[in-house]
Amino acid sequence: MASGSEEWSAAQIDDYETLISTTDVELLKRAWRNEKAAPEILPFEEALVKRAKEQIQLMEETVDDFAESGHDPLIASLYQMDLDRAQFLLRSYLRVRLQKIEKFMFYIWKSDTHRNRLSTEEEKFTERCIRDIGKHLEETVLSKLADNYQSVLKQSIISEEDDMVPEPQLDTFVVAKCQRATRPLYLDGSRQSASFDRDDHFQMVPGDLCILRYRPFQEELMSGNISLV
Repeated sequence: MASGSEEWSAAQIDDYETLISTTDVELLKRAWRNEKAAPEILPFEEALVKRAKEQIQLMEETVDDFAESGHDPLIASLYQMDLDRAQFLLRSYLRVRLQKIEKFMFYIWKSDTHRNRLSTEEEKFTERCIRDIGKHLEETVLSKLADNYQSVLKQSIISEEDDMVPEPQLDTFVVAKCQRATRPLYLDGSRQSASFDRDDHFQMVPGDLCILRYRPFQEELMSGNISLV
């Protein structure tokens, strides 16, 4: 009887350690940090989130099995801690994206580039928020103003741009850590010209930590060459 229990426990431990040995938890942590530090909304990590949800479900089943089988409570509590960590990271990642959507919904919605960064659920949420806020402003404020000032997006009809739409500050400074060697980076965001040399560039190698403006290094972040901390 004890032998069977030990075999079952060993199998469970092997399955669980195989699960934990994957890099998805670390990738999810990096995605959360990037999203939290970046001033704009980043592309939704759909495949990673899907895998994380599947792994969390398996972890929940593993913890339940250990609790019901009467194994060492300490081992079960350690597994529960890993489960709590994964759930925290996933919820935090999704929450910070919703906060950005609520703050920059009009900015995101008017650009196909930014709209394509949303998940299907986030896109529905954004559309619903814009509709509800537009309706609320129309009923409480805009309908009481002169016709020239009834736009949600512009101060008046003579405005050439959507000057009432909050936009992320892309020139804010961020702390970046290099994951893979980058191309030559220029502080003004431009690329090197073949016709002349420039001295205002540098190249990051794995392990480098820099404080820099976000805008010139968007591509490096999107490609995974750097991460934000």
